[in-house]
Amino acid sequence: MRIKYTQNTLFTLTALCGALFLTEVTAENTRPFQIAHRGASAYVPEHTLAAESLAYGLGAEYIEQDVAMTSDDVPVVTHDITLDSTTDVAKLFPTRAREDGKFYVIDFTLKEVKSLHARERFNPKTGEPVLPNRFPNQIPQFRIPTFEEALALITGLNHSTGRKVGVHVEIKRPGWHLTQGKDLGAAVVLMLAKYGFSGKDDPFFIQCFEFTEVKRLREKLNYQGPLVQLMGGKKGEDGTDFVHMRTPEGLRELAKWADGIGPSITSFITGKSPESRKISSLVADAKAAGLYTHAWTARADELPKWATSYDDVIRALTEAGVAGYFTDFPGLGR
Repeated sequence: MRIKYTQNTLFTLTALCGALFLTEVTAENTRPFQIAHRGASAYVPEHTLAAESLAYGLGAEYIEQDVAMTSDDVPVVTHDITLDSTTDVAKLFPTRAREDGKFYVIDFTLKEVKSLHARERFNPKTGEPVLPNRFPNQIPQFRIPTFEEALALITGLNHSTGRKVGVHVEIKRPGWHLTQGKDLGAAVVLMLAKYGFSGKDDPFFIQCFEFTEVKRLREKLNYQGPLVQLMGGKKGEDGTDFVHMRTPEGLRELAKWADGIGPSITSFITGKSPESRKISSLVADAKAAGLYTHAWTARADELPKWATSYDDVIRALTEAGVAGYFTDFPGLGR
């Protein structure tokens, strides 16, 4: 018998899994909270409604939303500002690439984006999956959701289950969007407010790698909700000096605008082997500056050099004292 998959399948997944995790974190349970990285992206294609729903059912406290914008000003949930690595855009619209050979979300209408099939992440040059043991690209069945559709799903599930799962939203390349005539940051703030996410006590975060956007959100857009400065290795797209920003002095400066930081796991825990593993002072330095800490990204199929297992990664993050961590595997490692 051949099973026909539909969008209703994702609600079945939630119903089957969610009953196991309808408990709140208690004072006795001090583990860091889980942020489902691109939804349950280890199990189904990232940022689809199926990935969001499964992440909810597997017990994530927050579900990440990466947001870019279409040509007709609709925020959609996708990790990249291009469509090359996660859809069949090159097959459906072969003549729509820019001079660099890439297909940008901002060059397509919502109707066109909705016509694409979302797939497990792959190498556009070879067609091979980036992580071959994840969901096979066999039957077209997934679509890119709008940001509003994702928020409606999560808030709807909160209503029907009685839980309070939050959203962790990343504004993708806001400076670049502004050069293209799109104010993505403003659109994100407005949509979050529409679904009840606006104040410091609401279960959500906005995050961004660009410090210029973090400042703009506070100073120009008058955004008052929780704000996280993401951090890469050395410098950001807007020239942000992440090395300085991770110092005690840099963290104190950052605290004028941000509420938390989001560096990589290897910023909190260093080492090239389990024997050389060492917890850095970053959590303590951030707390001294009044900032909380969210670490990215825990993957069972891509372990840090210092880890012996996925459980070992989670134990190390707990020992380091991070407030939360991103994971492709929500529910695993509890």
